[in-house]
Amino acid sequence: MNFALIGAAGYIAPRHMQAIKATGHELVAAYDINDSVGIIDSISTDCAFFTEFEYFLEHAWRLRRRGEGALDYMVVCSPNHLHSAHIVAGLQLGCDVICEKPLVPTPEQLDELRLVEQETGRSVYSIMQLRHHPAIHELRDKVMSEAREGEYDVELTYITARGPWYLASWKGDPRKSFGVVAEIGIHFFDMLHQIFGELEHQVLHYSDDHKAAGYLEYERARVRWFLSIDEQDLPDSVRGRQSTYRSITCDEEQFEFSSGFTDLHTVSYREILSGRGFDIETVRHCLETVNTIRMAKPEPPRDAEGHPRLLSLGIASAI
Repeated sequence: MNFALIGAAGYIAPRHMQAIKATGHELVAAYDINDSVGIIDSISTDCAFFTEFEYFLEHAWRLRRRGEGALDYMVVCSPNHLHSAHIVAGLQLGCDVICEKPLVPTPEQLDELRLVEQETGRSVYSIMQLRHHPAIHELRDKVMSEAREGEYDVELTYITARGPWYLASWKGDPRKSFGVVAEIGIHFFDMLHQIFGELEHQVLHYSDDHKAAGYLEYERARVRWFLSIDEQDLPDSVRGRQSTYRSITCDEEQFEFSSGFTDLHTVSYREILSGRGFDIETVRHCLETVNTIRMAKPEPPRDAEGHPRLLSLGIASAI
C-alpha cells in the first residue's frame, strides 16, 4: 500500500517511516515546512517531498485521479494543534489516517472528526504504543487474574528530560501542544483506563510548563501521578545514565518500563493493518481525561493523594 507522511522532519517521524518499511509498504509522499529530511532516503529514494502543504495536497489529489498509485494511508506527525486539519485532509483524500497522539484537544473536535469519518467512509487510528508494551501486559494480566475486591494503590511516574529547545519549539507552547499533560501523558491515562476501568474522580495538584501532578480514582485503583520534562526530577539512581524514567507501582510492586519502546510503532502498524487499530471511540476516554485535567484548577493534595515526588519538591504546599 501507498503511504504519505505529514511532519517528516519531526522527532517521531523516523519511527513511522521505519514501521512503513518494516510492514512491507511504500512511503510515496511526504511534507514538512522544514527540509531536514534526509532520513527519508533510508526508507525510499523515490518519495516525493514538499515544503508547502498546497503542493503536497495537489500531488496527493493527482495520485488519486490517476487511480494507480493513489494513497491508501495518510500518516500525521505534525504539531498537535494541526492534527485535526491534517486528519480531515487525509480522510477527504480517501485515505485511512494514522495519527500521533493526541488526536485533538477536546471531545467536541473528536465529534467533528467522527462526522468526517462518516462522510468519507474512511477511518482514523491513533498511535497508543504503550498498550503494546510487555510490562503493561504484565500489569494488566496481574489485575485481571487476581479479580480481587477493593482498589489498588498505584503510583505512576514519567520523567523524560528535555533541553531548552523544548520550550522554544511548538511543544513548549500550550496553544499548540496543549501542555505537558497532553504531550507526554495522554497514553499513560489511556493505559490506566485500560487496566483499571472507568475514571470516577480526578484532582489536579500542580501544573506548569515543565511538570504536572495529580490524583485519579478508577473503578479498581487509586492513582497518584507525576509527569515531568525536567532533568532534575530524574531519580538519583538513573540521572546521568539515562534521560527517561518510566515507572508504575501497583500495591508497592514495581513495573519499570523505561526500555522496550524501540519497535512499538511497528507493532502498532501491524495491528492497524490487521484491522485491530485504536479508533476514535477507543481513545475517547483518555482524551476526555486529559481535557478535564487541562481545564482544572490546581488544589493542594489531601491525605495520601499527593505523589511522593511532588511532595519532595515542596511545591505542592505553594499552590
